[in-house]
Parts: sequence; C-alpha cells; structure tokens
Amino acid sequence: MKRILFLITMIVSAATADAQFVQVKNGRFMRDGKPYYYVGTNFWYGAILASNGQGGDRHRLHKELDRMKAMGIDNLRVLVGSDGERGVQASKVEPTLQVKPGVYNDSILDGLDYLLYEMQKRKMVAVLYLNNSWEWSGGYSFYLAHAGEKNVPTPQDAGYQKFMDFMAKYATNEKAHQLFYNYVRFILTRTNRYTGKKYKDDPTIMSWQIGNEPRAFSKDAIPAFEKWLRKTSALIRSLDKNHLISVGSEGKWGCEGDMKCYERICADKNIDYCNVHLWPYNWNWARKDHLSEDLERSCQNTKEYIDEHLVICDRLNKPLVMEEFGFPRDDFQFALGTPTTVRDAYYKYVFSLVADNAEKGGKFVGCNFWGWGGFAQPKHEMWQVGDDYCGDPSQEAQGLNSVFAGDISTLDVVKEQVNRMSRINH
Repeated sequence: MKRILFLITMIVSAATADAQFVQVKNGRFMRDGKPYYYVGTNFWYGAILASNGQGGDRHRLHKELDRMKAMGIDNLRVLVGSDGERGVQASKVEPTLQVKPGVYNDSILDGLDYLLYEMQKRKMVAVLYLNNSWEWSGGYSFYLAHAGEKNVPTPQDAGYQKFMDFMAKYATNEKAHQLFYNYVRFILTRTNRYTGKKYKDDPTIMSWQIGNEPRAFSKDAIPAFEKWLRKTSALIRSLDKNHLISVGSEGKWGCEGDMKCYERICADKNIDYCNVHLWPYNWNWARKDHLSEDLERSCQNTKEYIDEHLVICDRLNKPLVMEEFGFPRDDFQFALGTPTTVRDAYYKYVFSLVADNAEKGGKFVGCNFWGWGGFAQPKHEMWQVGDDYCGDPSQEAQGLNSVFAGDISTLDVVKEQVNRMSRINH
C-alpha cells in the first residue's frame, strides 16, 4: 500500500511539474492546467537591458517589466544574443554576446539570467530565439564568415537583394551549421546564476525558437534549409525535453512563397506550434505616403494570409501564433508623441482576428506585437552606440514600429485585447 501511495505521489508531482511549463494539448496552449491565449510583445533587447555592462539599465528594465505586467502582457519574445565583433557594422546591435565562435560576453549571459529571474517573479514567460537570418544581430552572416566565406555583404553596402542571394549559402554550409549547433548546446545547457535552475528546467522559458525569420533565401536551397531546421529541432529536443520548440518563420513570405515548404517545416515532430509574421509596409501592402488609404487593403490581406496558414495548422493540429506584426506611425513619423491613428486601427483589427478565432476554439491562439519601446528616449533617427534601445533594431528608424509608454491610444487597444483574451482563458 505504501508503495502504491508513493507511486501515486510521484505521478502527481511529475504532472504538477509538467503543468508549470507551457504545453500544447489538442492543438492549443495550456499553462498551469488552463487554456493559454495571450497578447505578448517583442522585447528583443531584454537581455542587453538586464545586463550590468554596456547597454545595461536594470532600473529601466524593472520599470518596463512592471508596466507590461500591469497591462496584462506576460509573453515576451527575446533575442538570446547578437553575434560578431563590436564596432564593425553600424547596423548591428551592440554589445554582442558571441564575439567569435565559442567566445562569449559574460555580461550578456548574466543579463539573460537576470531577465529570466525578473520575469519569473512576475509570472511572465519568454520565447527565446537563437539565430537570425538578418544582419542586425549577426546570425547567418556571422556563421558564414567564420565558416570561411569571404566578403560577406551587408545590405547597407550591397543592397538587400545581394545580401539575400549571399545568405542563401547558409542552408548548405555544414561548417556554419556546426558552429551554430555548438552555440545551441552552450545556451541550452546553461544554469541561471540567479535562480540556480538549469535553463531546461525553468518554466519561465516558454519556447526555444530556432531563429528570427529563418529563410532559405532561394527556392533551390529549400531542401537543405528544411534539413537544417529538422536537425536543429532534433538537437534542441535531445537537450531539453520540457520546453516547446518553434521555428520563428514568417510563414509563406519566409518560405519563398511555397506553402508546401511551410507545411513541411511545421509538420516536424519536434516543432510544437506554428508562427507567422505580418508586415504590411515592408510587404508593399501599405505605402508610406498612403498609410490611411491602404489600411483596408492591409487588413484584407492580413486576414487572407492568416486564414491560409490556419488551414495548415488545422491539418497538423498545432496552434498558430502571429509573433511579429507592426505598422508605422501616422505620416511615417518616428518621434515620440506623434500620432498612431492608423496603427491603432490595424492593431485593433489584428487583435479581433485572434480573439474571434480563439473564442470559437480555433488554432489562432496568440500574438506578439512589434515591438515594445516602453520608456526609451531615442536620440537619433538611426540607432547609435549609447542610445536607448527601443522596439526598432539598429537597422531601422527608431520609433518607426515601436510602442512607447506614451502611446496611450495604442496601449488602450492592447489593454482591451488583453482583457478579452483573459476572459477566454477563464
């Protein structure tokens, strides 16, 4: 009898421990044994802000986390760290975490630890992405350069088309992949110095994400691209049985327009849920001098894009998260205090799609707007070392897509959606 009671206790304890982690059950998220539908944001610079070194400001970090938590935002998508030497590329985030392959900036590691520690206190969860196909945090270009590729271009010098053509080499470069795998092993086997928890045992982490907008960058590279994603997800799963794994894909737009590619990468047995991103201005759905006039078209294209991906999610029985979407400020202004009338309308429309689907028991379960600017005070239109970090990375105009603490009308729209999602959770 004692043995039976012991076994029952062990089973209940294990189930309770598992419930602390965000899980996927029957195509939906569960957290603490309850459905989890959410409004989150992108807080890519969180680990830098939480550090004690260059770029660190823990007083501001606490203010940002408290403000988000007070609004009900509890899901933050965060960059693990930038790659490369400092002071080399003006458009790259500094300070970097991985200066050279296997050489790490301990200040940023400490910052990541501290960020997770502070998020744990506030019962927030993090989606941590490990790579980036774009130049602003290193990623593909960093690994290619250290795998022996010469004259790695930057978009600022060569233009985005030449940059993307060159980045297509990443899909087939096994040496670059091995350098990345070493990095994945290093991060996933880390122990948080503030909590004493191994990362793999920390429920504050919701998901490991392979990358920010990973792409093949050419149709010919798609098979190798898919193989790399499968190998990465299998590696992550071998190191961590507790956390969800996601790709970080834009969806069709990030799969060279190939929805079959999107379905295959989402069907991977180690991928727990699907992602899409939406950028009406970047994708030429909205023109900078006609943002208001193009709002209706942006909304229509957004719904069609989401619906197209939901068909696949329904077929795979996996949740869908729109973890990036943004819209410029009115009249393509950047400065603090400039109006956000059109953005607010677009946000409201996107939020309604999520909530309407969730209320019907659908697979569209969450979204993370891009991005949280909070209490930042940008000094220059383009970021310079020493400036505050905001939602816009270093290669974009500061304030373009950021939601600042003073954007009251936008925050009211966000708060309204948070309240609606909270009712669905209960």
